[in-house]
Amino acid sequence: MSANAATASTIFGVFMVLTVALGLLAVRGRGGAGGIAEWSVGGRSLGTVFIWVLMAGESYTSFSYLGAAGWGYNYGAPVLYVIAYMSCGYAIGYLVGPTLWSYARRHGLVSITDMVAHRYGRPWLGALVAILATVCLLPYIQLQITGMGVVVSTISYGAISLNWAYFIAFAVTTAFVVVSGLRGSAWVSVLKDVLVIGTLGFLAIYVPVHYFDGYGPFLHRLVAEKPQWLTFTGHGGSGLNGTWFVTTSFLNSLTVVIFPTTVAGYLGARSADALRRNAILLPCYNVLLFVPMLLGMAAVFVIPGLTGAGSNLALFKLVVDSLPAWAVGLTGVAAALSSIVPMAVFMLVIGTMWGRSVLGAVPALAERPQRQRLAGQVVVVVSGTLALLMTYTAPNTLVRLSLISYEGMAQLVPMILLGLVWRKLTLWGALSGLAVGGALVCALVFTENDPVHGVNAGALALGVNVVVALAVSWLGPKPADDRPDEEVLAGDPVPSEAV
Repeated sequence: MSANAATASTIFGVFMVLTVALGLLAVRGRGGAGGIAEWSVGGRSLGTVFIWVLMAGESYTSFSYLGAAGWGYNYGAPVLYVIAYMSCGYAIGYLVGPTLWSYARRHGLVSITDMVAHRYGRPWLGALVAILATVCLLPYIQLQITGMGVVVSTISYGAISLNWAYFIAFAVTTAFVVVSGLRGSAWVSVLKDVLVIGTLGFLAIYVPVHYFDGYGPFLHRLVAEKPQWLTFTGHGGSGLNGTWFVTTSFLNSLTVVIFPTTVAGYLGARSADALRRNAILLPCYNVLLFVPMLLGMAAVFVIPGLTGAGSNLALFKLVVDSLPAWAVGLTGVAAALSSIVPMAVFMLVIGTMWGRSVLGAVPALAERPQRQRLAGQVVVVVSGTLALLMTYTAPNTLVRLSLISYEGMAQLVPMILLGLVWRKLTLWGALSGLAVGGALVCALVFTENDPVHGVNAGALALGVNVVVALAVSWLGPKPADDRPDEEVLAGDPVPSEAV
């Protein structure tokens, strides 16, 4: 092992130990016998700061270091859709987050599947949504494992193999999330955010100055030599035009507010006001996303010729080629934590959904929150292990599923959001819309017809979903016991006495 590899690997190892320790310290003094609410939503006690870093950590994943730079390298301007949809999603979340928080706290619910089951009065519907959401979330766990593996192998100068890096990602995440749950993820997010802000802030200044003598010369050269990177559809005739940008941003901004991991952040809040403040502050974090996008475009001049998955390493090739080993190690730790934090929340959400909505239906678990928590912890280990094994043996299987993950989750928007604000949406209307929308997404994506004449396939399917849901609700059967909740579904804080 070279000196550079030893230095970077040592820094990485120290921070991984610190990560596990920090996650375990998060529950020190709180006892390990709490029910599933303490484990899955942190006892609904997280304030503005912890909610901010947790939700920023869940949205700022390894894609931010790898995919964003890769998109910037390959296409250019179309990658800005990430900033657009996240910022719009935070604005929508200003209204939706407190509404979901209030509804869940009023009824003692801890996951999106709990809400669906309660709203429509059908426990089996919660189990169905849990299974569908798991199918959509497992690819994200696998992608975070893969992303961390690529980062660790690169920053260690190849000293740590991809296979070992995959296992480290799984082991570190599982070690603290099983014990400390959402609270541990929030504590680790603090460490992650300090490193992310520090490393990206440094790279935002260093790379343009080091390679181009500043932003002025870099942007002038970009405009003069690579103007297609600054327009839609971007470089390479990608088809990612303005229509795709608008429809994708719209779809993702709706989906992100009901994504199970986002809802976990909502439900962990101490109050609705904490969520409102958080929605105002979160767009500030998006400024950081400009850094890997711009540096990906800078890499076009510095490291030309990257193709395929190799383009995702555009940012790290700049880092490894020009920075000392200790700086490479710190940057790698920031990127690794950007995989670990969202992966922890994904695994936690899957465990919660199954512990409550699927396994929780078992009579021995139904009225025992501690046993539900244990069942959820077992599911966390199982889901992480499954994603790890698929990473080793059949990586393309889950990657292919990831093509429909976000667009598939979008089909739950009418069932959840429309169902909570419109009392006349029936069970069969919501189910019919979900079935038609989901089938249309799969058909379009897997036949490679996404986008459809520039329109995001998921957005098109969501439109059909809504039409079918409304039509069936108005014209279809209305069972007497298919009843919406009678209470006002507002985002106002609920007095603690009502809990």
